[in-house]
Amino acid sequence: MAIPVARHNLGVTDLHDAVLDWYDANARDLPWRTATATPWSVMVSEFMLQQTPVSRVLPVHEAWLERWPTPAALAAEPTGEAVRAWGRLGYPRRALRLHAAAAAIVEHHGGEVPDSYDELIALPGVGDYTAAAIATFAYGKRHVVLDTNVRRVFARTLSGVEFPAQSVNKAERELAAGVLPQDEPTAATWSVAVMELGALVCTAANPSCARCPVADLCAWRAAGHPAYDGPPRKVQTWAGTDRQCRGRLLAVLRDADSPVHRSRLDVVWSDETQRRRALEGLLKDNLATEVEPDFFALP
Repeated sequence: MAIPVARHNLGVTDLHDAVLDWYDANARDLPWRTATATPWSVMVSEFMLQQTPVSRVLPVHEAWLERWPTPAALAAEPTGEAVRAWGRLGYPRRALRLHAAAAAIVEHHGGEVPDSYDELIALPGVGDYTAAAIATFAYGKRHVVLDTNVRRVFARTLSGVEFPAQSVNKAERELAAGVLPQDEPTAATWSVAVMELGALVCTAANPSCARCPVADLCAWRAAGHPAYDGPPRKVQTWAGTDRQCRGRLLAVLRDADSPVHRSRLDVVWSDETQRRRALEGLLKDNLATEVEPDFFALP
């Protein structure tokens, strides 16, 4: 579904003022947002926060930074240790990608997280959103930062629809660029402020319009909150899936301090066909290794 480019007589200055004032009063105290947070802390948080709520990320982020306060510290460890420390955050390939990015930072950037979008997006595991987010939140650069929360706020406030398209399109990016403040520091704060608004107020389910600082400027509210009428939205499932099976097997390897026999994996998932498929997937993705016949460990 294309997002209509409509602004409901939007006053951009009013929009900026309302969102930034709200953020000043309501921003959460998160470790990767503090004045002393390092670019590496910001980068780690961005990898961990992909499809994972803040509450689950906080303790893992803290433990990660205590153990690996720099990219060089992580790069010096085996990839299996990154997978082990990732714990139960889910999508453990993110741990491998973060480890690969740390190694590239050491090799090509003297161990310092680069500050330019072009250098960031060249790192393993870093896409458009992550490169823009790190440059913006770690270095105060001016970039369009479009995560799920930001896209939802803009879809409702600027375009009058409940949800954005399934993937970012040119019109959506241009619309976001059109309301991005010109001043670089203000633009950086704006990006995180809109993200926070989407996380805390303009949520996917049950948005708190009565608490929204831009309710009077919102095109969706002015239109009477029309329901989403685009393609069916993806609903993530977990129970009984290959993802759940992989997680069970990986948990056994993560909790063991030595290689485990296949029989220890067999007992955590009853479906043999699915279990074998999941184990083969872990081996293929380099999340596990067969150290000798029928004995498995983290890489």
